[in-house]
Amino acid sequence: MGFLENTGLKLLRLSKPELAHNIAIKALNLGLAPKPEVSIFENLKTSICGLKLDNPIGLAAGFDKNAEAVDPLLKCGFGFIEVGAITPEPQPGNPKPRLFRLAKDQAVINRFGFNNLGMEMASVRLARRSSKGVVGINLGANKNSKDRIEDYAKVLKCCGPFVNFATINISSPNTENLRNLQEKNSLKNLLDQVLECRDNLKNKIPIFLKIAPDLSLNQIDDISEIALKMEIDAIVATNTTLDRHGIKSRVKNEKGGLSGKPLFSKSTWVLAHLSQRLDNKIPLIGVGGVASATDAYQKLLAGATAVQLYTGLVYHGIGLVSEINKGLSEILSNEGIDHVSKVVGKERDNFL
Repeated sequence: MGFLENTGLKLLRLSKPELAHNIAIKALNLGLAPKPEVSIFENLKTSICGLKLDNPIGLAAGFDKNAEAVDPLLKCGFGFIEVGAITPEPQPGNPKPRLFRLAKDQAVINRFGFNNLGMEMASVRLARRSSKGVVGINLGANKNSKDRIEDYAKVLKCCGPFVNFATINISSPNTENLRNLQEKNSLKNLLDQVLECRDNLKNKIPIFLKIAPDLSLNQIDDISEIALKMEIDAIVATNTTLDRHGIKSRVKNEKGGLSGKPLFSKSTWVLAHLSQRLDNKIPLIGVGGVASATDAYQKLLAGATAVQLYTGLVYHGIGLVSEINKGLSEILSNEGIDHVSKVVGKERDNFL
């Protein structure tokens, strides 16, 4: 991490967490954020669902909620980025404060509640992006919607023409009863409607499904079965957790989803079980606690084709992306592995 980035991070940490987040987005837009040195490594070039990636390191949804900083983010070394979650209508989300740093745990708790400016604004911004690169949208439902399943299809229809993939987010713990859509019958009905909408788009983009870490083995089995039957293109494992086991920070009992380092083991356990059950039939994206090249490598070994991060940026800055790519390339070289795809799922049994 360079001097300017280190200084900027220290200043941001003096601000309230949500204000710091908003400042970071504005800094990216205005060209004031540090510009990390971005390198392309041949052994990291990969693909997922037909999407060609310069590397397997992606930005998770939640950082750029309103597609405000797509172009600058694509220049920070990510192989792909995901914006949102986006809902049909604008909504303010939950009351503030709703974002908490847990520095002792290298973690964050959020209870944003899908705060965003709505699908119309997002579609305008996505349509005018100039940078090439793989961009996806995280589909959400309005809190007071009469038909949440229809909400996902609405956002896809509006924003789908301007992105490369879309993720169905049924795993946020911050919208009441949203996780109920992970149950077998509800999930099937949801996927029926969203996939039908996707098939009516001119660009039939891949549809990903983002699941929670707080699942039983039976629930993982049900999701795997339905994903295979419905031909979901990829699964994102996982969202934030409600579990607080082992957390030391004084704000640990704040309501919301926990992300960051403490989530790594739990999310990787879910990832490995999905990998075992799906047996390479559906690609997986590993999310949760990635803050180093070693973390990313372990996600790949557990079964991920690609990974995403967000909370790591809070503690290590945007330069973390380039550091992970460089480190991951070196790990592969040191292990005598000529391409990142060759490690996917090779040690998943170690994470079960």
